[in-house]
Amino acid sequence: MLFGLDGVEVGLLIVFLMLFSGILSGFPVAFAIGGSAVLSFGVIAGLDEAGLLIHQAIDKGTAEYAGLIAEGIRPEKISVFTFPELPRAETPVFAQGWETALDRNVSFVVNRMNERVLAGQSIETLLAVLMFVLMGITLERSKIANDLLLTMARVFGPLPGGLAVSIVVVGAFLAASTGIVGATVVTMGLLALPTMLRNNYSPELATGVIAASGTLGQIIPPSIVIVLLGTLAGDLYSSAQESRAQVAGCTDALTYLGEPAVVSVGTLFQAALLPGILLAFLYAAYAFGYAILNPSKAPAVQLGSGGGEVITRSEGLTWFLMAPVVLIGGVILLSSMGIVGSQNVTVSSFSQAGESASLRTNVGPECQASMIDLHGQAAWDAAIAEQVVIAEAGGVAQSVALTDDERAAASVAAIANAAPVGTGIAIALVVLGLAMTTAMGVSPSSDPRPIWIGLSGLVLAFIFDAAFVTPVTTPGWTLIILAIPFAIILWGCRFAIERLAQNELLRVVFPPLVLIVAVLGSILAGISNPTPAAALGAGGAIMLAAYRKLKDEQKSGKVILWASFALVIMLLVGVNFDLRVTQGDVLAENWIAFFVAQGAYLFAMFGLLYACWVLFRTKVLRPVVRETAKVTSMVFTILIGSQLLNLVVISFGGEHYIQEFLRSFDNEVRVFLVVMVVLFVLGFVLDFLEIIYIVIPIVGPVIYGGEFDPKWVTIMIAVNLQTSFLTPPFGFALFYLRGVAPPEVTTQHIYRGVIPFVMIQVLGLAMLWYFPAIVTILPDLIPN
Repeated sequence: MLFGLDGVEVGLLIVFLMLFSGILSGFPVAFAIGGSAVLSFGVIAGLDEAGLLIHQAIDKGTAEYAGLIAEGIRPEKISVFTFPELPRAETPVFAQGWETALDRNVSFVVNRMNERVLAGQSIETLLAVLMFVLMGITLERSKIANDLLLTMARVFGPLPGGLAVSIVVVGAFLAASTGIVGATVVTMGLLALPTMLRNNYSPELATGVIAASGTLGQIIPPSIVIVLLGTLAGDLYSSAQESRAQVAGCTDALTYLGEPAVVSVGTLFQAALLPGILLAFLYAAYAFGYAILNPSKAPAVQLGSGGGEVITRSEGLTWFLMAPVVLIGGVILLSSMGIVGSQNVTVSSFSQAGESASLRTNVGPECQASMIDLHGQAAWDAAIAEQVVIAEAGGVAQSVALTDDERAAASVAAIANAAPVGTGIAIALVVLGLAMTTAMGVSPSSDPRPIWIGLSGLVLAFIFDAAFVTPVTTPGWTLIILAIPFAIILWGCRFAIERLAQNELLRVVFPPLVLIVAVLGSILAGISNPTPAAALGAGGAIMLAAYRKLKDEQKSGKVILWASFALVIMLLVGVNFDLRVTQGDVLAENWIAFFVAQGAYLFAMFGLLYACWVLFRTKVLRPVVRETAKVTSMVFTILIGSQLLNLVVISFGGEHYIQEFLRSFDNEVRVFLVVMVVLFVLGFVLDFLEIIYIVIPIVGPVIYGGEFDPKWVTIMIAVNLQTSFLTPPFGFALFYLRGVAPPEVTTQHIYRGVIPFVMIQVLGLAMLWYFPAIVTILPDLIPN
């Protein structure tokens, strides 16, 4: 034994020292990780060849080991940590020689690169990283963040600590639209830090709030951290629960858990939304509280008028509170009365299959005992009772084909039970109504007659839909019936948009807000996967940036606006009409809709290409593409290097050794706390990418193999990793801010300023620990 340590322990120390030496050497981290893997394998192989690395493994041929097996203790439960008194056998760390380990590692490298980087199932999800990076860098280079900071500072500046609160709001906004920490921190550092210092803000508060708000992009969706963690978490949770089920004596995880062992990136986005908002609220609350206690270090600031009319309290209450309540509350009331609801009258050609029992009951005694221990005796008894009822009915009812008469009767019943007004029409009317009522509140002195006419069109459209449109009315006839009411509505909306555009806050916030709603809404609602939504966001960011550039040049941006409108038309036509024109007996209205959608698609593509040309002409596109390529290449190169380092750890038994150590605690809560503390400490010196790809695959089989909800586990890790950008001395956000801070702001100011926000991170973790529903409530409410 070298230095009195086990050979595997020495190997882990060598890998650890090589990794940190490589990172601190000054070489790019992406290459330092791969290099440290090669060097550490060479050193460990040399020491093993010299006979200096001896692993003290449990001797499985002894009577003591056989006695434990005879007592019913599973082999995976027996380790040097749980039974240190068992006889040991000295073995080399490379049981079959380092040459065999090297050959196996090369094979694993090829397979893993194919699975996780080139052509595996996770590659489509990883493409979302490229799209989100492009989206974020495009928005950052288009100066949209500048407009947001100035506008929010005017809104919140008159409050105590208002500038700091505005930084948090903009940080959360940019996090939801970009997810790029470096771009957000640098942008806000350049734009906001000098303003805060000129207005006598404490350097500590100013730098702390900028660095912390910039890291919100790590947790608020769309987050690159969530995407990368999600690609690992899905595989780790599935395989860990399969192993857990086999240990419990069950055939598979579905039998044991009663549900599939699946977790997706879209579900994790849903789970991350509320924790991200919670952290932003805690940051803003600290800034406001600091200003109350230290008014001289965070004074209120008046940065000038934001434009727009002066609105009285009664006008604000009427149009910004009462009108939305009436519109939204009215639809909810009509929905409860059955007037608004689903108009889906599709009838299946087959009968519904019967439901099986809530738990599988045809299992062995060992699996039964494990399932009762997991789900409780009441759940098991309920499943048994359900199975008895199913058996008495002759088994689970199978789906059978319906006769023509049965289908006709089912269709008549579905039409009779359908709501008079569809949910989609009702939501569209509410959105258009909110736009018009908001315009009334923004400009109450303007002529109200166009808006009132537009609002009357809402009532008319609702009446026409209820009276003349049935669930079996074709989309073409529906469009004709509602054409006049919607023409009136759109005429009123034209005046509303003109008034809304005069308000600086709405003019600045609305475009990126629409982009956020389009991207996040499609993911959180389960409509789209992250990759298509990210592509939509990247295209939208390009068009938004081009429109901004055209306005800076005092040129018309109507092509971009019409292209955006064409995209909306294309989506609406695709949702409401059957565009499958290759099948027989296609209705004339579907042919018309097909050509309309095709024309809208071509014009939208023209608008996107025109936007790219505008950005290329204004010398924005080239640096955006270059920076996107650099960031994405760094991520994927770190992924490859981390895989190499992982395989080195696996080759000499380091991964198995660490997992045995964690399992020796025999307490899931304690194991998870140990992992979280280790991740927090590693965050002082490692970037989140290295932690995700090096540490998580090693500890993942343990922390994902217990009873904890995988969504909660992943979000806890993500929030913990967020501290890797904040914790001194190597927090990346601190380096970004140091690079753009003025000379009078010292490194000590930045370090002291960020400490309270690191403590807020810890508080946020504690809140998620004691109130896990903050993470799980949205995925439970929203179908995915």
